[in-house]
Amino acid sequence: MLENYMLAGKIASTVRENIRKKNHIDRTLLEICESIENEITLLGGKPAFPVNVSLNEIAAHYTAEPQDPIVVKDTDVIKIDLGVHINGYIADTAVTISYDSKYDHLVDVAELSLSEAIKISKINTKSGDIGKTIENTILHNGLKPIQNLSGHSLDQYTVHSGKSIPNIRTIGSSFSLTNNQAYAIEPFVTTRDGLGIVYEGKIQNIFSIVSRKPTKDRDLDDFITYLWNRFKTLPFAIRWLIKDYDETLLNNMINFLMKKKNIRSYPILVEGNNKIVSQAEHTFLISEDQNYIITK
Repeated sequence: MLENYMLAGKIASTVRENIRKKNHIDRTLLEICESIENEITLLGGKPAFPVNVSLNEIAAHYTAEPQDPIVVKDTDVIKIDLGVHINGYIADTAVTISYDSKYDHLVDVAELSLSEAIKISKINTKSGDIGKTIENTILHNGLKPIQNLSGHSLDQYTVHSGKSIPNIRTIGSSFSLTNNQAYAIEPFVTTRDGLGIVYEGKIQNIFSIVSRKPTKDRDLDDFITYLWNRFKTLPFAIRWLIKDYDETLLNNMINFLMKKKNIRSYPILVEGNNKIVSQAEHTFLISEDQNYIITK
């Protein structure tokens, strides 16, 4: 398990730092997503989910559509969230890119709050204490945390495996970090005049299987088997499937399977006052002798 996590983390951190160095202005979101996913594959990993390329007030869950025409402008703030898995063991990391100096503080505070949270994270650390540290760091720097987004535990073939690490102080009990468990910490930061809450938008272009129950339609059942064989429970995007299926047919099948609750979607998440959001993220693995920050 540790070897798989460490290799996934090495690939993820290499790709993230290459992203940080590149000039993405005038590149399409599709080009960015495909180049990152191709690099992950060339380095020996597999994408754990479609690369998220969330612009400005979109905090998370936007990935490129097939033939996506959106181009990055020099005024945009882009959050690039990527995952790498080796045999289902996932390294999840994110970076925010901005070319406008007025957003430097927003970007830097996301990184700072992540660093401060990582410092205190060890066996038996309370998740609530991590949230308190993140919130205090963000507020001290004159910005707001996104209170309804959080970090999470990870398990094999499961990006969000049930435990949430808050980005704010929480009231009541909180769980303690445990041995041999992977976690991702990911602060999301917005401006002082932001609402500090995200809402679901209309766009949904990331999906995952939640049930393999038969539909009584052979073609749909074959499609579910196809998805399971390729992704298990990991998220996927329509643009990953268009080599094997017609795009219109794909949309129809996925919409039907969502109604049947075989598939779930991940709608984009938009800041409540439409203010700019930044993000930073690391994955770490807790052990008795060391905290392995696998995406450092």
